[in-house]
Amino acid sequence: MSEPRGRRILVTGGCGYIGSVLVPQLLDDARVDTVVVLDDFSASSPRSLFGTLGNGLVFYNGDVREYGDVETACRGVDTVIHLAAITGAGSTHERREETFATNLEGTRNVLNAAGKVGVENVVLASSCNIYGRAPARDIDESVEPEPLNPYAETKYQSESLLREATDEFGFDGTALRMATNYGNAPGVRFNLVVNHFVFRALTDRPLTVYGDGSNWRPFIHVRDAARAYKHAALEPDNWAKGVYNVGSNAENYRIATIADIVSEEVAPVDISYLDDEHPGPSYHVNFDRLGATGYEPEWTLREGVRDLRDAFRADVEST
Repeated sequence: MSEPRGRRILVTGGCGYIGSVLVPQLLDDARVDTVVVLDDFSASSPRSLFGTLGNGLVFYNGDVREYGDVETACRGVDTVIHLAAITGAGSTHERREETFATNLEGTRNVLNAAGKVGVENVVLASSCNIYGRAPARDIDESVEPEPLNPYAETKYQSESLLREATDEFGFDGTALRMATNYGNAPGVRFNLVVNHFVFRALTDRPLTVYGDGSNWRPFIHVRDAARAYKHAALEPDNWAKGVYNVGSNAENYRIATIADIVSEEVAPVDISYLDDEHPGPSYHVNFDRLGATGYEPEWTLREGVRDLRDAFRADVEST
């Protein structure tokens, strides 16, 4: 009798920040036979996965806005982890039409293709950013989001598309409202507040905080974020609620505190506060529902800042 086939998992946007960590994690799991990556390389590079090239990895150069590209990548797949999106929430005000085309219509294509070819499980990348400036202090999944930018709007509307698709097609579906990512990765992004602050501190430049720094934000290390997507993809029965805040109650921070931590752990730099600038969303999130899944984050923010500091320094010393 032949051994049962391992799972074949599609990761859209697999060369991006989270994907560059997630794809190797999946390939290292004995339950996974093949990882398919669909990416148009508009905001990433296949270089981020160079260390994982070999058996078990399949590339499709394609765009989630093109249904044919998506359906081709979905064929023969058991599970889809849909990461592909235009990110950088604040910048999407200037890219509203493109953001909706990629993040919302792209998600519609992924869900329709998954339903057509018989995918069993779809894990959707959503974001705690959808909460905006929700008035509640301890925001759980029952709180009505108040999205403040096109990125958040499209993530929230994509959750509705996922619910409709699970009803129509019968596959399992889970939306992960991820805390703000940070940390070292092959596809590291520098437009995220922690990464940006660490880079500026290492280059002896002041940190700029918009407003008084009192706005709250939850944070999660990119490696923990990748582990959450993998867990939801491989153990869908544990993620039965349909939507989860993903992060840690202990990792909610005010932006001013983030600046202080970076100054303490990386280099003592000046911190300037632009009181006349809009500070952006503020949301202090509750992650209690996540505990029932069996998944929990491992990194603390201070650990992640130190690790990122050391990685940046090592890169400089090697050049």
